[in-house]
Amino acid sequence: MPVKIRWPVPADLDIAQEAELRPISEVAKDAGILDEELEPYGKYIAKIDYVKVLERLKDKPNGKMICVTAITPTPLGEGKTVTAFGLGQALNRQGRKVINTFREPSKGPTFGIKGGATGGGYCQSLPMEQINLHFTGDIHAADTAQNLCAASIDASILHGNKLNIDPLNITWRYCVDVNARSLRTIAVGIGGRADGYPRVTGYDITVATETAAIHALTTGLRDLRERFRRTVIGYTYDNKAVTCEDLKVAGAMTVLLKDAIKPNLVQSTEGHPMMCHGFPFANVAHGNNSVIEDLVAQKLADYVITENGFGVDCGFSKFVDVKCRQSGLKADCAVIVATVRALKQHGGAFHLRPGMAYSRVKEAAETENLPAIEKGCENLARNIEIVKMYGVPVVVAVNKFTADTDKELELVRRKALEAGADGVAIFEGWAKGGEGALELADEVVKAVEMPHEMKLLFPDDAPIKDKIGTIATKVFGADGVDYSAEAERRVKLYTDLGFSWMTVNMAKTHLSLSHDPNWVGVPKNYKLPVRDIRASVGAGFFYPLCGMFPTMPGLPSRPAFVDVDVDLETGLTKGLF
Repeated sequence: MPVKIRWPVPADLDIAQEAELRPISEVAKDAGILDEELEPYGKYIAKIDYVKVLERLKDKPNGKMICVTAITPTPLGEGKTVTAFGLGQALNRQGRKVINTFREPSKGPTFGIKGGATGGGYCQSLPMEQINLHFTGDIHAADTAQNLCAASIDASILHGNKLNIDPLNITWRYCVDVNARSLRTIAVGIGGRADGYPRVTGYDITVATETAAIHALTTGLRDLRERFRRTVIGYTYDNKAVTCEDLKVAGAMTVLLKDAIKPNLVQSTEGHPMMCHGFPFANVAHGNNSVIEDLVAQKLADYVITENGFGVDCGFSKFVDVKCRQSGLKADCAVIVATVRALKQHGGAFHLRPGMAYSRVKEAAETENLPAIEKGCENLARNIEIVKMYGVPVVVAVNKFTADTDKELELVRRKALEAGADGVAIFEGWAKGGEGALELADEVVKAVEMPHEMKLLFPDDAPIKDKIGTIATKVFGADGVDYSAEAERRVKLYTDLGFSWMTVNMAKTHLSLSHDPNWVGVPKNYKLPVRDIRASVGAGFFYPLCGMFPTMPGLPSRPAFVDVDVDLETGLTKGLF
């Protein structure tokens, strides 16, 4: 194994830098990838020629798809990535052919509050530093394509506006992959005619853009070109859609992403194959790694472990209703990650809000409180119910922390089974690696063999409001939907333009089953407010905006980047987690 386990557990960066990585050619051989299908990016990272792999293995049965999701998350973090990676390591220890697939980290969270997205402790993806930073340049490619299109819009308006674009009805924005709240709303073209036509626009973080969503949903080069052809950037004065093809930029955008859509091969702290590809946000976009990555992994492995962003109502729901609907992928099992301390918050023992210091709730979070856990398990039960609604078996993984008591863990196990879970396991992968996930691996192997048939919640041809209403009531538990006047206008416009075929990707807070981040547990007796609906026609979904939240995050008063530097003697990074 690249990493030797020791106690106490060192910092994530120390573990990653101590690792003796396997050459990527050896990892590829274990995965079943041929030399001619591998495009190395240095010694320990490679891109995969997905066309050659899928053609060679087209007649091979698909491996089982295991989705790692979570209860409604708290700012503490529930350890979903750690659990997904630990499960993969455990299955690999059992001699099973397994590949983990996961999203590429955005530098916004990496340098903001959350930190990176490469796991933690002894359940990490490696090389950690490269994955969390520039990696293979996929995000840069998406960033450039998005901004090229944005620049072409302003140029088209300046040079006579032959497309009749209404500057007040442009939906395409610029982007950058860092948290920059001051760029949310900006004015461009204010330096005189030579600097362009004055208008108000703004920046999104790159991973929240439609380009990022398209990158993750495409099935290949032809599909990518078609998606950019139909991508809508805004509307004319008479409400006709203007596309990337109209701007004559679709071809160049495709060229910028033609190599970026190839999946990336890396390895875990125990040396088993992992793929890291795609990067869409889960509360704005669909929050899952790339379709191509999963299609390739399913042909190479018997078990594919993918991670869905945030909780069941966000990432897993979108995995099925967006990703699977468009690609034909199917989930064979969902692993819902829960923690004792998060269940205490859902049970009312404390309420940690984003940006608050953990020290303010530490005593309440780490003191045994069975009544609060029992109340909080209502949230766990509701998330189990949502997964079952999709026809998928459920295993609950209780991510154990040192302050958890045996009574607390046993209570969560009992409540999960009472709520309909098909299996429950205590997970200790952070400290023990794959060894700490063997119980979870056993439960998952049993669950994927259970008779099941994944179901979609609504047909493709349902009216737009029916699709939104189905998710609002069945997934979020709302009594109905309240549409603003602007949202009503958008429904009519999209229906008239023939966009009703698209699926729905709800944009809302991840901290609650509802639209309000302060409503923990299982919110009831409310209507979901939809203030606007945007159409990502290239990505193939609407995203109704429920409540207020930014598509460009801001930095906290003390961002994570203040600790990051380079050791001038060794050249190694320091302070990165």
